[in-house]
Amino acid sequence: MQNMLVDLLALPDSRPVYEELKSKGIVIRRALAPDKKLVCDFVRRTFSECAVGEAEASFARKPVSLFIATEQERLVGFACYEATAPDFFGPTAVEKDHRGMGIGKALLLRSMEAMRDELGYVYAIIGGVGPIPFYEKSVGARVIPNSDPSIYRDFMTPKQKEKP
Repeated sequence: MQNMLVDLLALPDSRPVYEELKSKGIVIRRALAPDKKLVCDFVRRTFSECAVGEAEASFARKPVSLFIATEQERLVGFACYEATAPDFFGPTAVEKDHRGMGIGKALLLRSMEAMRDELGYVYAIIGGVGPIPFYEKSVGARVIPNSDPSIYRDFMTPKQKEKP
């Protein structure tokens, strides 16, 4: 899986995306410490056990570097940044029954804006990308040549067993 580069100075206007979700009762906000257990359980269920480590790392940062999407107090999506490495976005996921509504794009934009406005980055890296067309369309991301296997080369998974 390759990495992608985003020019944070050229992000699209996010207001229409946020307003559309707000009209549907979906709120994008920064996660708070009391959200940690619910968020980590959600990440485990919707993404992977490995991503839980990244979410936990995001909760260790001040401010928390993780945004969530909620609908009537129900968690429906998340996005991390500055979790695996400085200037990296991800992981992110939206519940299957809420995909296609713009939630993923809103979480991505909010994270990119935080990386630009709060951390001062001019470019951001999306690590180990799956849906390349989504990132190209949403934020003008471009694949970084020769970036596979990325930072995740020698990546351990829960399926690996320790040698005796």
